[in-house]
Amino acid sequence: MSQQTITVTVAHGSAKHSLTLAGHDDGTGPTVKDLSDVLCQTTGVPAASQKLIFKGKSLKDLEESLSSYGIKDGCKLMMIGKRNSPEEEAALKKLKEIEKSVEQTAKKLEKIDREFIGLKNGFLAKDLQAEALGKLDHRVKIASEHFMKILEQIDDLVIYYHCYYIICCRCSLFGVTKISNTFLGFFLQSVPENFSDCRMKKKALVKTVQVHLWFCLNQNILVCCY
Repeated sequence: MSQQTITVTVAHGSAKHSLTLAGHDDGTGPTVKDLSDVLCQTTGVPAASQKLIFKGKSLKDLEESLSSYGIKDGCKLMMIGKRNSPEEEAALKKLKEIEKSVEQTAKKLEKIDREFIGLKNGFLAKDLQAEALGKLDHRVKIASEHFMKILEQIDDLVIYYHCYYIICCRCSLFGVTKISNTFLGFFLQSVPENFSDCRMKKKALVKTVQVHLWFCLNQNILVCCY
C-alpha cells in the first residue's frame, strides 16, 4: 500500500519551514504527532512547548491525521513555542540517561519474573528451589534500592540545573564571579520553577519508577510467600 506524502509550510516567528511528511505503512497519512516530531528536530522547540495552528484552529490531538483537520499538500500552518534554555536541555539530556537506566533495571525485573514463574511451574528440583528463591529475593531488593536511588537522582538533578542557572543569572547582576556556599543557600530559597519541559519529563519518569517499585514490592511478597 502506497504512503501518503505531503509538504506543508510552517511559520515560526520570522522563519518559514517547508516540511515533507511521509504517511504510514498502512496507507494512512501523516499525523499531528509526525508534524510535531519533525518540527522538534527542525526548530529545537520540544513537542510539549509547541502550539500548532491551522486556519485559526489549534491542532490538539496528536494522534489525529493532518487530513482530518483539512490539511493538504501545500497548506500553511503556524507554530507558537520557544526552545528550551541550554541549561534545561542539559537537564533533559541527563534525565534521558536516567531513563535508560530505568529501562535496563526494568528488563532485569522482567527476567526475575520469568524465572519465578519457572520455579512455580516446577522447572527446578524442589531441593534447589529455596536457594533459587533466596537469590531472586536478593535481586529484587537490589532493583528496588536502585529505583530509590534513581528517584533521588531525578530530584537532585532537576533542582541543581534549575538553581545553578537562576543563581548565575542573579549573581552576574552584582558582578559576582565566585559563588560561596552561603551565597548559594541565600538564593536557593527563592528559586521559581520555570523548567516546564523538565517538570513534565520528571513527572513521567517518577511515575514510571513508582510503578516499578510497586512491582518490586509485589514480587518480593510473592517470593517470600512461595
